Amino acid sequence: MSQTPPEESAEPQAEADDSKPEPTDDLVTTKHTMTVKRRKLAYTAQTGRIVLRKEVVTDGKFDGHLPKAEVFLTAYTLDGAEPGSRPVTFAFNGGPGASSIWLHLGVLGPRRVVSGDVDSPEPPPYGLADNPDTLLAHSDLVFIDPVSTGYSRAAAGEKPKDYHGFTPDIESIGEIIRLWTSRNGRWLSPKFLAGESYGTLRAAALSAHLQQRHGLYLNGLLLISSVLDLGSVFFAEGNDLPYSLYVPTYAAIAHYHGLHGDRPLADVLAEAEGFASKDLPWALSRGARLSTEERAEAVRRLAAITGLSESYVDRVNLRIEHIRFFTELLRDRGLTVGRMDGRFTTWEPDGGREHMSDDPAISRIIGAYSAAFNHFVRAELEYENDLPYEILSMDVNRAWSYSDFEGRSVSAVDSLSAAMRANPHLKVHVALGHYDGATPYYAAEHVLAQLEIPEELHANIESAYYPAGHMMYVHDASRVRQGKDLGAFVKAASNR
Repeated sequence: MSQTPPEESAEPQAEADDSKPEPTDDLVTTKHTMTVKRRKLAYTAQTGRIVLRKEVVTDGKFDGHLPKAEVFLTAYTLDGAEPGSRPVTFAFNGGPGASSIWLHLGVLGPRRVVSGDVDSPEPPPYGLADNPDTLLAHSDLVFIDPVSTGYSRAAAGEKPKDYHGFTPDIESIGEIIRLWTSRNGRWLSPKFLAGESYGTLRAAALSAHLQQRHGLYLNGLLLISSVLDLGSVFFAEGNDLPYSLYVPTYAAIAHYHGLHGDRPLADVLAEAEGFASKDLPWALSRGARLSTEERAEAVRRLAAITGLSESYVDRVNLRIEHIRFFTELLRDRGLTVGRMDGRFTTWEPDGGREHMSDDPAISRIIGAYSAAFNHFVRAELEYENDLPYEILSMDVNRAWSYSDFEGRSVSAVDSLSAAMRANPHLKVHVALGHYDGATPYYAAEHVLAQLEIPEELHANIESAYYPAGHMMYVHDASRVRQGKDLGAFVKAASNR
């Protein structure tokens, strides 16, 4: 058989590339059952990527709806339920750059990863189990992975960075919610958003965007490890706020590691909150105007509350940055504590290091989540994709654009305030971990108190506290209670 000359093979190949078909939705449907409190739940899972499109107009002429991204989601709907009356919760994590795997397999979904906890970590290859505390018992669930996380990607010819920013992220996730709601006939269902970490800022901003852009009003927000104003947690020159708002979390972590003796945690936190709300902000604002005696007293009290030495607190000028704290607290034991969860510790190979080399709260559990999901998506959800599932993309995180907020703090306080004023039925549930060193609970309390809403609407906000960290559901007792708390909130806020 004769071979085609090389010069003749180039043109047909070019035509094949030009005629490549547009991407299409590749959703896969599977059926499942589980038992929750002796009640059998039969449910349908729909897994895969749906195509987001953009309207293109050139020289005043409409050129059509062209693909711009393929977004991966997993939706769970209860079989036999009346869609119009059944609540639906749209869930995502944060980062930016995190997939929804954490909420999906950690606390909300019908299946959960078996990762163990700080005192009893599971060894590889890990496993999965039914989640009897799943929110599916009260609400259908849709887990969304933002572009460049999970299996979500920009469409061919599109730039991924166009989605790596505050506003385009809100717009793309909002479009996914609108599409799913319309295609599944759920406009009259009670609707909720569940976000974790940066996902809480996303959820707050989305609550206003969905109202203003699509007329889609929500029943409630589930804010897990809340941060609605990044200025409350980002340490920067001229911003002393985080140095105060982190102190109660420092105190909680010091207490967990035995540095407050047998004092009750509640007493330690009450002292820390009192100091962080009045005396420390005053001392920081005084600067060089503090007398020698006033400064010595502030150093003494801050050291006692945080478990650090007075000499260290004095050297850092009463300003304890969080990564430095995690590295310094147990330095004499050769350990650092976790940022995401201060209960976790790991060995530090360099005893003189200023910034810890690893966050054990992530490195100790990410393997379990990765193994569980990569098995689960193929073996149980029957979805196959050879792309790597991007659990947590630091490339996306580092490239994230906050250009909308040039010269001011990145905040969704105005958005959430506007959404609550326009929709006085909107309820907010805030879940907080005492040992969360990424989004400290006292900072969340501070920001929620700044919402520009009438006094009566503050009654729409409820808070739940857990003896755990950022992913409080890693702690079994917290996960069980959180499942009940979230279910009760959705049931009450559904108005059905």
